Amino acid sequence: MSEPAEFNVIIPARSGSTRLPRKALADLGGRPLVAWTLERARASGASSVHVATDDEAIARAVREAGGEALMTSPEHRSGTDRLAEAVRRLDLPDQAIVVNLQGDEPLMPPQCLAQVAGLLERDPAAQIATLWEPLEAREQWCDPNVVKLVIDEQGRALYFSRAPIPHARDQEWPEAIARRHVGLYAYRAGALREWSALPPSSLEASESLEQLRALSAGWFIATARAVRPIPVGVDTPGDLERLRQALR
Repeated sequence: MSEPAEFNVIIPARSGSTRLPRKALADLGGRPLVAWTLERARASGASSVHVATDDEAIARAVREAGGEALMTSPEHRSGTDRLAEAVRRLDLPDQAIVVNLQGDEPLMPPQCLAQVAGLLERDPAAQIATLWEPLEAREQWCDPNVVKLVIDEQGRALYFSRAPIPHARDQEWPEAIARRHVGLYAYRAGALREWSALPPSSLEASESLEQLRALSAGWFIATARAVRPIPVGVDTPGDLERLRQALR
């Protein structure tokens, strides 16, 4: 049995959130949301865990929870850009594996963090790794808010879309091969350093899916089915209240 991958977790947590302002600091069972996410990351077996933020209040909450915080620029347009700055600040070697755990994922199974890191370790040609889950209903397949993906025989991503893919010509919907993308990524540190230099992608702009920039540039994205069910993250006040009720 192979040794588990060595990896680092970086949690991007910004103060500006349109649907739920300052959600990283939202109270959840007497603790800020980001502290729950930090706890999941620390249970994954990661070599290091850092929260990359642009807000001193978030950094303070992380430190009070026993974690390490990195202050990053408030100008970043995406979590990936914030990760790239964190990688430079930490001076990680190019082959180091970095798992991007969003700060609003307080129920992320730690096993999935280790899994996505292991995918990248086992595929030396891949710059990125991510996870998926089977789609459970035709309604999800048709929902543009649910990102779908198709993969090749080696498990590498061929395409991601908000459209219902793959198209089913002779049946109602392709239940056996329809997959929902889970927004959990592992990157090589060197790929993160190159990220901002990648040319803009018309597909990325059309679908509003950042990962299409990497595919358009010819990067390989390794994928696999998540080893544990991954709950939906906290995006809205309704999501937060449902999670509070569940914890009660």
